Amino acid sequence: MQQILQQAESRMKKTVEVTAEKLSHVQTGRATPALLDQVTVTYYGTKSPLSQVGTITTPEPRLLVIQPWDKALITEIEKAIAHSDLGFSTNNDGNVIRILVPELTTERRTELTKIVRKLAEEGKVAIRNIRRDANDAVKKLDGGDTGGGRSKGRGGDKKRGSADPVQQLTDTYVNKIDELTEAKETELLET
Repeated sequence: MQQILQQAESRMKKTVEVTAEKLSHVQTGRATPALLDQVTVTYYGTKSPLSQVGTITTPEPRLLVIQPWDKALITEIEKAIAHSDLGFSTNNDGNVIRILVPELTTERRTELTKIVRKLAEEGKVAIRNIRRDANDAVKKLDGGDTGGGRSKGRGGDKKRGSADPVQQLTDTYVNKIDELTEAKETELLET
């Protein structure tokens, strides 16, 4: 039983981490290096994440600065950003690339809030699926008891008792996703 709970908790933690990462990619009008995590650049014939070919900093709340380690990559980085679905325009001075992150309109904020809620719901569904798997494993564990009638009765009581820790675990991790969602929505709605 303890092993089932540990596996379920481990999977739920991973789900919360994945959900947090997905939420970090939602643009909030603030510049963060995480906005460029999905951008890849061709570097010596290999697709590499932008963070592996240069330094990304945020000297101002709405400004990203990319300092490539190889100056020859500047045009390649600009192309990669232009072809991404981020909608950013770039400006370079031959040494660094500057990206001004535009302010969000009210419409766009509402749209992004819906996206945040959708991502959060996907995370919650994944956690509920983990709960279902854990409860099924507990049923199999309890079903393995082949003793007489009294034994089966104890198995049933054991099963009912074990569903509570699984549900408590589920509630804990669903609440963590709710907290992440609330923080992201607050960040989105700030002006």
